[in-house]
Amino acid sequence: MSVLIDNIGSLVTNDPAHGGLLGAITDAAVVLDGDRIAWVGPRAELDGAGADERLDAGGRAVVPGFVESHSHLVFAGERAEEFAARMAGESYAAGGIRSTLAKTRAATDDELGGNVARLTGEYLAQGTTTVEIKSGYGQSVPDERRSLQVAGSHTPFATLLAAHVTPPEFAGRTDDYVAMVIHQMIPACAPLAGWVDVFCEVGAFDEHQSRAVLAAGKAAGLGVKVHGNQLHQGPGVQLAVELDATSVDHVCHTTDADIEALATSSTVATLLPAADFSTRNRYPDARRLWDAGVTVALGADCNPGTSYTTSMPFVIALAVRDLRLSPDEALWAATAGGAKALGRDDLGVLRPGAVADLALLDAPSHLHLAYRPGVPLVVAVVKNGAPARGRWT
Repeated sequence: MSVLIDNIGSLVTNDPAHGGLLGAITDAAVVLDGDRIAWVGPRAELDGAGADERLDAGGRAVVPGFVESHSHLVFAGERAEEFAARMAGESYAAGGIRSTLAKTRAATDDELGGNVARLTGEYLAQGTTTVEIKSGYGQSVPDERRSLQVAGSHTPFATLLAAHVTPPEFAGRTDDYVAMVIHQMIPACAPLAGWVDVFCEVGAFDEHQSRAVLAAGKAAGLGVKVHGNQLHQGPGVQLAVELDATSVDHVCHTTDADIEALATSSTVATLLPAADFSTRNRYPDARRLWDAGVTVALGADCNPGTSYTTSMPFVIALAVRDLRLSPDEALWAATAGGAKALGRDDLGVLRPGAVADLALLDAPSHLHLAYRPGVPLVVAVVKNGAPARGRWT
């Protein structure tokens, strides 16, 4: 089925063939053929070929679907009281993960799947058409496997985060848990995941333990991701670059050497400012990373403890206000940048051959995503070439 999206006031393509970072086109049109983009350009250049369906953008803005490259959606329960305690002055040290672990283990598959469906629905309603989902709240072989199975029923982008924290039954025996992850969990779970991830942080896993887990995952055919340098300066960034990780995520505490290493590598720095907002953690120096030539992505990091949001528009607004990215840079990082953090170049971009994922904004341009924070500007979404949410008229 072919679809013509016509009368677009401002179109962001992220295709440099149209000039500038965002490849923006005014008075534009897009033609979809099945689940792919067939044509993009000014309306005046539309060849007049008929389409099976026409959608009228009404002079409003269209952007690529947002790409969420970092989420933790397979969980049960919530941690609102922990959030309130942090707002009252308590610090975050990753301890609350264990409370979610207990609730997740006790939940049924249907309960976990229902929660993932609810949250991915929230993402989609706000313009996010691609979501990566991590395990990490099971931390036994059967619970990590079922977490990945639940994730895989909602996304093709699933990540094994068995090395999230040390579970209670291994208290004081983190090396033993790492050995179990390497010798039992990775072999059992690798067929269900695309990446292996580790929380390389004080209170979680040190450099030696993190390297061992990531190397084992890589040997099993998985890509590498790293939670690195979130709460303290540490080895996460350097370890990610060393192992040719697809991305290193959080990146709030960096040295000159860390930034240089990222800038000369293919590893994406995925920044998660909603987590820093919710924990009152230090924000990453996005301006410095971008100016150094680091590939930057933005994610919402939806999880029940430190970033219980599915709003990529909110993340874009934070990135502009507090990370000092421009509105153009923030939108690119939340679309094309997120796609690069998943190793894809056909997502987060609107060009012929790319996946037909896009969002209609009730605004004249993408600038309103940061200009009007908190306002539900996404009014319609197309996913895989088909209208998925909202109305076009």
